[in-house]
Amino acid sequence: MAFQGSPRKGGNTELLLGEAVAGAGGEARVFDLNAVELIPCQNCGGCEESGVCILQDDMNAIYKALREADRIILASPIYFMGLSAQAKAMVDRCQAFWCEKYLLGKPIPAGPEGRKGLLLLVGGMKKEQGVRCAEASATAFFRSISVPEHRTLSYLGVDAKGEIRKHPTALRDARRAGEELVR
Repeated sequence: MAFQGSPRKGGNTELLLGEAVAGAGGEARVFDLNAVELIPCQNCGGCEESGVCILQDDMNAIYKALREADRIILASPIYFMGLSAQAKAMVDRCQAFWCEKYLLGKPIPAGPEGRKGLLLLVGGMKKEQGVRCAEASATAFFRSISVPEHRTLSYLGVDAKGEIRKHPTALRDARRAGEELVR
């Protein structure tokens, strides 16, 4: 499964994600996080005793898909040194998985093929600090949903819509990463 964390239709993040999904066989379920109804985490503590979020919205379908997936791709632009608001809202709602795993001792089972992840980041800035900050949030997300390893591809200095197409390796790299993810 894959998460498209950019609000920009046909933008650099979506193009990278499309290549990764194609490389993975093209059959991934893709959630456009800008198009789903997602209430931000309220830090209400409702998930602490059960590992189940009490909020009712489209995150329920995402929770189900995350439990069933063995390969997960998160794609986000870098905004102000971090994941986009759309991606971060979804990541924050995975607090329920964190509670389930760390408070209740019930991690998501790995399944026969294990669980692996891929993080795709693209941003206009040229400083690696944005990648490090976004990757820190994504790493916490992957660990909370019992994905013990993930690969990160990041591309900086890419801002204008579609500019990723001019990068000498980005789209090819994303496709290969998708292929490797399902191997």
